[in-house]
Amino acid sequence: MQDIIIRRAVREDCPRLLELVRELAEYEKAPNEVTVTLDHFMESGFGEKPVWWAFVATVPSPGQPDDRLIAGFALYYVRYSTWKGQTMYLEDILVTEHMRGKGIGQQLFDRLREEAREKGFRRITWQVLDWNEPAINFYRRQGALMDPEWLNATIDI
Repeated sequence: MQDIIIRRAVREDCPRLLELVRELAEYEKAPNEVTVTLDHFMESGFGEKPVWWAFVATVPSPGQPDDRLIAGFALYYVRYSTWKGQTMYLEDILVTEHMRGKGIGQQLFDRLREEAREKGFRRITWQVLDWNEPAINFYRRQGALMDPEWLNATIDI
């Protein structure tokens, strides 16, 4: 698909981004886990002190070639490693189901790499569910190493 445009997310994208976050939660079999409000999401990304940044992939709207639809996104934040310094933590990357297989995910991932290089990050890290074979295969094609030694730990406050 040649009409894909990757651009930085803007505040006005937030409602669509949250729709895609909910789509991802459905896919990951955790639809009730998305509890963030739109206001909190927007403030966290576009308020006085943003804590996340994102890129969106847009495609022409069917029947409305001048309008563009967000078909995917990649959202990251800065994480600090005492061993490596600042790193990019990829929180979510998603291409909406009916747009998969068109190279959008690859373009988003390429843009993330470019961003990481521009910002001087030493690495990109993320998590993937062990049953999500399509994502695991995609990440392996990117040259990712899967680390079986580390366990995730979380405490809800």
